[in-house]
Amino acid sequence: MATQNLTHADFESTITSNDVVLVDFWAEWCGPCKQFAPTFEASSSKHPDVVHAKVDTEAEQSLAAAAGIQSIPTVMAFREGILVFAQPGALPPDALESLITQVKDLDMEDVRAQITEQQENGAQQA
Repeated sequence: MATQNLTHADFESTITSNDVVLVDFWAEWCGPCKQFAPTFEASSSKHPDVVHAKVDTEAEQSLAAAAGIQSIPTVMAFREGILVFAQPGALPPDALESLITQVKDLDMEDVRAQITEQQENGAQQA
């Protein structure tokens, strides 16, 4: 599956309606972004079960701001609508492959339990 471009209009629905979504925040003027693009595209062909999406931070400034993007490229991984990874910098092919494997292998019941626990602890401290 080829990469798809995301906008503010379809970002949330894409994240919530797919099991695993990788998002590459990039810009046309960004050299490291251009170097990472072929790696990301190759991964999309290798993993058709994973949505590979790109957000042009110049065209989608409000989306980039809402996502807290401070450096590009930034890769985010979502599993079942939950952000499970976010890191600035281009990933080498092996690291991207490892990330996909780790995201697929996550025990989402455990992840949700950890989120609930963190929210409860935060509420108690407030």
